Amino acid sequence: MTATQPIFPKPLQNSASANATAPRIERRETSAGATQQLRGRWTAADLAVPAVWAALVPHLRALKSGREGSQTGWDLRQIDRLDHVGAQMLWTHWGRQWPADVQADDSQRRILDAVARFSVPPPARTQPSWLTRFENFGLWLLRGADHVLGLTRLMGQLLLDLLRLLRRPQDGPWRDVSGHLFRIGATALPITALVGFLIGVVLAYLISRQLLQFGADAFVVNILGVSLIRELGPMLAAILIAGRSGSSITAQIGVMRVTEELDAMRVMGIERGFRLVLPRALALALVMPLISIWTTAWSLLGGMLTADLSMNVSLVFFANALPGAVEVSNLVLATAKSAVFGLLIALIACHYGLRVKPNTESLGQGTTASVVTSITVVILVDALFAVLFRNVGI
Repeated sequence: MTATQPIFPKPLQNSASANATAPRIERRETSAGATQQLRGRWTAADLAVPAVWAALVPHLRALKSGREGSQTGWDLRQIDRLDHVGAQMLWTHWGRQWPADVQADDSQRRILDAVARFSVPPPARTQPSWLTRFENFGLWLLRGADHVLGLTRLMGQLLLDLLRLLRRPQDGPWRDVSGHLFRIGATALPITALVGFLIGVVLAYLISRQLLQFGADAFVVNILGVSLIRELGPMLAAILIAGRSGSSITAQIGVMRVTEELDAMRVMGIERGFRLVLPRALALALVMPLISIWTTAWSLLGGMLTADLSMNVSLVFFANALPGAVEVSNLVLATAKSAVFGLLIALIACHYGLRVKPNTESLGQGTTASVVTSITVVILVDALFAVLFRNVGI
């Protein structure tokens, strides 16, 4: 006498099509002991179904841990189809060794033999020692110091190139500066206007919800004016330019490294700092204050419209009250630090672009590192400005 007990989950058993093709395990009680009988199609296509995989894996783990009872053997002869993916799944569950009793036909044994012969166990996880962690920390410090030295060297070379430009302005790369002004500045106006407008709308709406509780509707002008003109406008513009133009600069110089154009410039005696770094640094330093003012203007417009709709603060009142609520020094401070943001973004982007190795993987890593570093440095420098000029315009 034999007894068959299905152990596949009930939700899949309720479907006739799932019962016909889905991989499943049935427990057969015989006089010799318990045998796990496999049915269905154990193929990559069938095992890739999320519901099937999520239901089958817990049962295999339960069998391995013994929670489903002791098993004396495995019967694979009722499987409709078996490929290497299904065989690999069984081999991994068996602990990469043959069970005591496996009943299978010749084709199934050939697949299992191939999986057993060529399957490689995963490497064992090892915890690094304190010495390894200390060495990794030292390597991290050395890499950071190398980046700081590279940026310092790049800033020094930029200063020398600026002095050369002041001495002989007729030899300057003005055509390159003009082209970068257009690509970095003019083409970025739509996205900066859209993001600035939406930030102004969101900020004004959230502020209005709080001010209405205290009847302080008129103070929306002060809060929006100071926050957008002094902080959010320059910060939004710098982050957008770092992600948009900073990555583009790194990719451009990195591609020149991959295609050996930088080596060709060195052979021809063309200075990379004067022809590559200087135009981009000048363009970003000049265009960032303009983009900052543009972004701030659209943010204020979004805030004005939202304040009019949600708090009945008219556009005329907002425009008339804004000069009295925000001092001119806030705008000067925002413009000055926007120029610093642009210069830092250009230097960081050029730094990572010049460090790209002649392969595509290094190009992608350099571009990612350039964007992340630029945004981080912009936030840190903005915090430094906030601390140093905390008494200006407040």
